[in-house]
Amino acid sequence: MKCDFFEKGDCLSCADIQLDMAEQLARKQAKLQQYFTGLSVSDWLEPIESQAGGFRNKAKMVVLGAAHQPILGIVNPQGNPISLCNCPLYPKDMQLLLNRLQLFVQQAGIPPYRVDKSKGELKFILLTRSFVSGEFMLRFVLRSEQAIERIKRELPKLQAEFPKISLVSVNIQPVHMAILEGEQEIFLTEQTRLADQFNDVPLYIRPKSFFQTNPEVAQQLYQTAREWVAEFNPSHIWDLFCGVGGFGLHCASQSIRLTGIEIEPEAIACAKMSAAQMGLSDIHFRAIDSTDFANGIAPEDKPDLIIVNPPRRGIGESLCHALSQFAPKAIVYSSCNPKTLVKDLAMISGYQITKVQLFDMFPHTDHYEVLVMLEKSALQNRYN
Repeated sequence: MKCDFFEKGDCLSCADIQLDMAEQLARKQAKLQQYFTGLSVSDWLEPIESQAGGFRNKAKMVVLGAAHQPILGIVNPQGNPISLCNCPLYPKDMQLLLNRLQLFVQQAGIPPYRVDKSKGELKFILLTRSFVSGEFMLRFVLRSEQAIERIKRELPKLQAEFPKISLVSVNIQPVHMAILEGEQEIFLTEQTRLADQFNDVPLYIRPKSFFQTNPEVAQQLYQTAREWVAEFNPSHIWDLFCGVGGFGLHCASQSIRLTGIEIEPEAIACAKMSAAQMGLSDIHFRAIDSTDFANGIAPEDKPDLIIVNPPRRGIGESLCHALSQFAPKAIVYSSCNPKTLVKDLAMISGYQITKVQLFDMFPHTDHYEVLVMLEKSALQNRYN
């Protein structure tokens, strides 16, 4: 795919963008299989491809330049601020809004934060787009509350031009460090959650809750997990590191008890909203650390099947041992980091890796999502 930013050397984030998509996918698949050296896999499924461009639903823009000439983007390798509003990874409507937001910052007169001088107000602009409706969640990350009135003054004009901006908030991040957001969130709209839908499952995005950035591929990831889980006809499922509930809600039904665990309360609030909208009753979402939850559960409460979707660090030794002890029929493991994935898989005992599938969630980079099915081995079944 052609990208002027890459060709000029201004943005090198998409290191493989000049390679054909098929070649990118083949390289990722080969690399993934190398990571699994020493682990037995029954079936390597065909990888799931992404669109080349226009697939991202989230933009994280550093605010650079000056109040009279703001730039939303990055500092290039030469040390110059570069606008990435027209990045081809974003849909066209996102590109239009990002360009308008540069003008918004100028009209509001909000000075961009200068890391080198520890002064200024506006640090980041975070924009999230609903896949199903095209509506936007717009967040301003500020050093303090001083510029909020300037945002409020210009906001009606912006919303009149872009009526699909349905949620606007200000996040206060006062720390002089490379931290994306702070604890305090101030909503400037009545709406506090962005509604979305993957397949037939309603999902809600709230500030600070994790959400997949490539919705078309995420839909296929969730649907695949749903089909794998259905093969086991479970009566009780755990969805650990559940986020806003994407995996668990795809696999839930009136006949299945679902327990979703996520440390971020904002995400749990969204998951509960989705479950209520779906009319599901035997659903239990809790805001607690997944490892602490598993280690504190009574043996009689163990599930038939466990889904895990951890952050890049993986699930770790303690949780691997706990899952081995619970010995459910199957474990579905979704990972964005093959290094920690294979490390965890080696520590889960009593299971066979029956399926592995790559999902190209992050085209043009060496990152991807992997879905793994672990089934209880014949020997383990004999003792359970």
